[in-house]
Amino acid sequence: MNNAETAIADTQRWLERAVIGLNLCPFAKAVHVKGLIHYTVSEAITTEELLIDLKKELNSLVNMVIAGVSIAYDTTLLIVPYYLQDFLDFNDFLGKADKLLAKMKLEGTIQLANFHPDYQFAGTEPDDITNFTNRAPYPTLHLLRESSIDQAVEAFPEAEAIFEVNMETMERLGLKGWDALQVGATLNTTP
Repeated sequence: MNNAETAIADTQRWLERAVIGLNLCPFAKAVHVKGLIHYTVSEAITTEELLIDLKKELNSLVNMVIAGVSIAYDTTLLIVPYYLQDFLDFNDFLGKADKLLAKMKLEGTIQLANFHPDYQFAGTEPDDITNFTNRAPYPTLHLLRESSIDQAVEAFPEAEAIFEVNMETMERLGLKGWDALQVGATLNTTP
């Protein structure tokens, strides 16, 4: 297995065991089962390279014909194993990603969600178990169609409660339970 395949396999394992297995996102299972998630790895080691990869994936997702034609995928996970290992750097990059979205006039069409191995919500300690709801094996940008989000929310009318339920799930699970899921990175990403 090459490095990109390893990063994708690690991300899929995290999705299956944590995101779907713990029901952290009630919408993830359907797109996973239907094979509508596109996994791609960015080899970027600079902001400029990552922005190029992000633009390519945004274009690919938005230019897929939807009306009357079955689409190849509905959402993209852009995995970034070699760059933005520091969460604060990753968080700073998100502003640039949002600017790219605006420049491409995709606000309201595509939404960016984000995950990181050291994700930390504002006002929490780094080891707070609730941070783990957004912890993935590698820095990851999740590109979602707004129309798909709208459909999912219609099917799950209490979507605003997901965050609170996730916090309770993580607190019950604890760090030992999270570690038992074995959803970390197996790829050595240190230079």
